[in-house]
Amino acid sequence: MTTIRPAKITKVLPDSIAAEIGFEVGDAIAAINGTQPRDLIDYKFLCADEFLELEVLDASGKTHYIEIEKDYDEDLGLEFETALFDGLIQCNNRCPFCFIEQQPPGKRSSLYFKDDDYRLSFLYGSYLTLTNLPEREWQRIEQMRLSPLYVSVHATEPDTRIRLLKNQRAGQILQQLRWFQSRRLQIHAQVVVCPGINDGQHLEQTLRDLASFYTGEVPTVASVAVVPVGLTRFRPQEDELIPVTPEKAQEVIAQVQSLTREFRQKFGSNVAWLADEWFLIAGAELPRESDYEEYPQIDNGVGSIRLFIKQFEMAAAELLPAKISPQRKLTWVVGNAVEKAFKPILQRLNNVVGLEVNMQALSSDYWGQNISVTGLITGHDLVLKLQGQDLGEGILLPNVMLKHGELLFLDDMTVAEVEQKLNTKILPVAGVEELIKTCISNSVNIE
Repeated sequence: MTTIRPAKITKVLPDSIAAEIGFEVGDAIAAINGTQPRDLIDYKFLCADEFLELEVLDASGKTHYIEIEKDYDEDLGLEFETALFDGLIQCNNRCPFCFIEQQPPGKRSSLYFKDDDYRLSFLYGSYLTLTNLPEREWQRIEQMRLSPLYVSVHATEPDTRIRLLKNQRAGQILQQLRWFQSRRLQIHAQVVVCPGINDGQHLEQTLRDLASFYTGEVPTVASVAVVPVGLTRFRPQEDELIPVTPEKAQEVIAQVQSLTREFRQKFGSNVAWLADEWFLIAGAELPRESDYEEYPQIDNGVGSIRLFIKQFEMAAAELLPAKISPQRKLTWVVGNAVEKAFKPILQRLNNVVGLEVNMQALSSDYWGQNISVTGLITGHDLVLKLQGQDLGEGILLPNVMLKHGELLFLDDMTVAEVEQKLNTKILPVAGVEELIKTCISNSVNIE
């Protein structure tokens, strides 16, 4: 039986119920109305009640019992160290294309955690395979109506999916989809295309199978993202994987677009979408913004470039002045995959009199990639490619390159180390507004 640890508090929101009561960072919730919460899902469910009795451990380990009367569904205003209080459901698949299997040894331990946890899927949209779920977790998904979940399908033909996941249970995917369908629960699906394994007729079969679940008022398969396999120089050599070439990208684009035209006619929706990377690899134009419908797979890189450009144009109209003073010169670092797509943004920034922004579109030497997305550029890559260059007042650095909430690159280099090696300031920016405001601010101040 998995041990449930008390939920350790890392933040007490100001003006919240918890702040009023006197909760402090370091306190931990052991039970709510006599029940130990397994995870953030249990916590939210249990805290919805109007009357709560909390068993709380303070930082010294002393137990306190606190009674709270509040409105139904009113939040207490607490954030926790982790969303899972009973540990992670580990992944026992051996997918050769898994990014965790393609990293060098010796980095921070969190980079090697392989999870297949439906709770992280429900809470944060991370993908799981459904191959590691014991029966009691299936029952919990049904009882608590945990929907939608995000599922890595990759292939619907049993033999092909078993070959990809290296797990005999992987062949049950269609039965599992029917399980969701019979309970009116939804999934968003992902297909990572590995040339020579699940492309061609296998990809067509997979997309047709998944589209067959796009029926009724609550489609079981709400959307499908088709993503190209990403390979690094650290991957196992016997993995039978082939990189996606521009020619292969063009072939997949033509194939999927032909199918989505058919789906749109039949279902009134594309059902499936190609990740932006396909178009970048192929050197092809991105689809129109309207093609992405409600951006159901935005976190999978489907439409993220179009949306970023749209958001930039809206923010620029409101925030960008015609002129700034004093003059500023900055370097904007991105992955070379988006260089062409972001040129209109660069031009718009440089239309501001007194502002000079130079784009450095980098590939990743660290991962051994000729074409790289922005999120995979490392500190090593910045130092290698930018050392000795005139970078102006500083580097505009998309924060997708950094560990969430920390100034740490994927290769464990810190922002401070890179600043020192390049002898310049690094300015992490999140989203278009921060990008624009950092460009036009009068001073550069990084703590």
